[in-house]
Amino acid sequence: MPPRRRVDVAAGEEALGVWLAAQTAERGAPAVPRQVLATAVRYTAEELSVRAPGRSVEVRVPPFAAVQCIEGPRHTRGTPTNVVETDAQTWLELVTGRLTWAQGVASGAVRASGQRADLTAYLPLG
Repeated sequence: MPPRRRVDVAAGEEALGVWLAAQTAERGAPAVPRQVLATAVRYTAEELSVRAPGRSVEVRVPPFAAVQCIEGPRHTRGTPTNVVETDAQTWLELVTGRLTWAQGVASGAVRASGQRADLTAYLPLG
C-alpha cells in the first residue's frame, strides 16, 4: 500500500518551482517564504517514499519532514539503524540534482548512518 499523501501534488510542484526560481534569481532576491519551503520539502520527501516504498530507512529534514522509505528490514521502535538527516536547503538541492549525494555526504551537509542509508539510486527525483 503506497503511503498516504499529505501534500497536494500540484501545491508541492508549485512550491518546488518557486524554490528553484529563487535559486537562479539574483543575489539579494527575497528569500522563499517558510511555508513554501516547508511545502517543497514535505512534497519531495513524500515523493521519495512513494518512489521507494518501504520502512527500512528514515529520512529526516527537520523541522519539516520525516519519512520512511526503501524496502528492507522494518524499523519498529527506538532510533532506526538507517537514518539520513539534512537541512531543507540541502535536501532540495539533492532532490533537484543541484547537489550530488556524494557531495552532500563529503561536505557533512548530509548525515547518513546504516547500510541502507545511501540514497544515490533514488536521487535526484527528476
